[in-house]
Amino acid sequence: MSQVIHEPVVPKGGVLAAAALILFALASVTTVRLTGIGEVQMTLPAAVESRDLRFEDGKNGAVLVYDASNQQLVDTLAPGSNGFIRVVLRGLARERKLGDIGSQPPFRLTRFVNGQITLTDTSTGKQIDLDAFGSANTEAFARLMKLRGGAA
Repeated sequence: MSQVIHEPVVPKGGVLAAAALILFALASVTTVRLTGIGEVQMTLPAAVESRDLRFEDGKNGAVLVYDASNQQLVDTLAPGSNGFIRVVLRGLARERKLGDIGSQPPFRLTRFVNGQITLTDTSTGKQIDLDAFGSANTEAFARLMKLRGGAA
């Protein structure tokens, strides 16, 4: 029983081409990072309106929304409602917890001239473009910008 096992051989030229491609990609990325040449930056249009809000957990799973400028209660999000707002805030709160940041710094809700709305965590600088999640979800936050104090 003399069987010869032949291992597949990868052509040397193919290995060299793959290595050259990887080195080219790394060099390109390094050049862009160090020089900024070829880098794409998106700039937001002018802000029309912004509001700083604080969110706190209330009783029975409610979320209390406060205007950060005067600490006045703006809205109470009932338990089981406003799922999108809760998910976004949960993600941002997780980042704050990892950075050992409390709940005191406000979130900034901003509307721009083109109608785009963003939510920015003022403590981490993390910015979320709410329009990317659809108009119904954007409207959930846009509503908070319009409300004035006294909600219960």
